[in-house]
Amino acid sequence: MSSCFYRVMAGELKKEIAQKTGLEPDRQKVLFRGKEKEDKEHLNVAGVKDKSKVLLLENPARKEKKVEEMSSSKEKAEESTSSEENEVEEMRESEEMSKAFAAVAGVRKEVDKLSERVAALEVAVNSGTKVANEEFDVSAELLMRELLKLDGIEAEGEAKLQRKAEVRRVQNFHETLDNLKARNSNPFSNSSNAVSVTTNWETFDSGMGSLTAPPPMSSSTKMTQDWEQFE
Repeated sequence: MSSCFYRVMAGELKKEIAQKTGLEPDRQKVLFRGKEKEDKEHLNVAGVKDKSKVLLLENPARKEKKVEEMSSSKEKAEESTSSEENEVEEMRESEEMSKAFAAVAGVRKEVDKLSERVAALEVAVNSGTKVANEEFDVSAELLMRELLKLDGIEAEGEAKLQRKAEVRRVQNFHETLDNLKARNSNPFSNSSNAVSVTTNWETFDSGMGSLTAPPPMSSSTKMTQDWEQFE
């Protein structure tokens, strides 16, 4: 043991060794006569003299502790990343649900307008007025368009329930139109009273001033009684 070291504390000795070996002080164990010396313990007080032999060991416990700390830090970082990903996913789901609610609400608004159209046809038929079959076909076509919009809305949870309720509502209006059309076509009705319903429908997005048939749609929009596909 060199005379420049035996008068210092064990902790100061570790720092000197760290500068020369690169081994961090907290990973060192300084032993003299088989006993580990504490960092604040003066070596000369412990009996270390000039030319004394001091044993230096790497402290495996400190090394394992550091590895555990690094592992813990990594786990915390992963948990933080996972938490952020969950928040992003929740925000995305919330945004999609809001879009679904808005889409269903938009269809509901148009169906409300069409319900007035169906009501007007019902009044005409109940009063014995002969209505042109084209008026029923136009209304059915407009309802089918809204039904197709509902079919294209991806929704979950409450939004899905609202979508399903609106589908059934449209189906009920369509069935009402079928019944009205059948009653209107009754051969016992007085054909001389045949007129065309001229209720003002400017409120519809189609821009019709009367019950004029909308432009032809593709074959995919062909009306059908098979409603199960929308359930």
